[in-house]
Amino acid sequence: MSDTRADKRGKPCRNWPHAIWQSGAVFLLAAAVGLLFNQFRPDGLPLVANWSMEAQLASAKPDENLTVSLEEAKALFVIRGALFLDSRSEEFYRLGHIAGARNLPWEDFENRFQDVMGDVPLETLIITYCDGESCSLSKDLALALLGKGYTEVRVLLNGWSLWKESHLPTGEE
Repeated sequence: MSDTRADKRGKPCRNWPHAIWQSGAVFLLAAAVGLLFNQFRPDGLPLVANWSMEAQLASAKPDENLTVSLEEAKALFVIRGALFLDSRSEEFYRLGHIAGARNLPWEDFENRFQDVMGDVPLETLIITYCDGESCSLSKDLALALLGKGYTEVRVLLNGWSLWKESHLPTGEE
């Protein structure tokens, strides 16, 4: 007995190549329709984009870039011209942080906001940081602070690593 199926007339069916071709055609048609709709939507997704943390911060406030360089942060630290906020968890903050920085973990933002920021005027220059080039905690914290009315908020990308590598003042608790 054969493994091939038979049609009504008893002849073996060999339609599987045709079915594969039809499936591929349906897939290509669906992809083309999706791309066409995306192209004409006012809020369509870019097909190629820069998804780096720096690009995300540059587009957060179209009129200004939210990032601050290590050199700028260091100069502000020396003259005490900014408040540094560590957005990492309390455990990591205790292991080491920028000297004088306050800890406002992004995960506990709403619960700790008033205790940490209650005495900070809205026009204070604030520099948020976390650790790692792909860490988004400092970006999220900066955007949340902007949402709370703080007007001068910047992000030091990969802040903790850069700060340590440059042998700048640190603290532990």
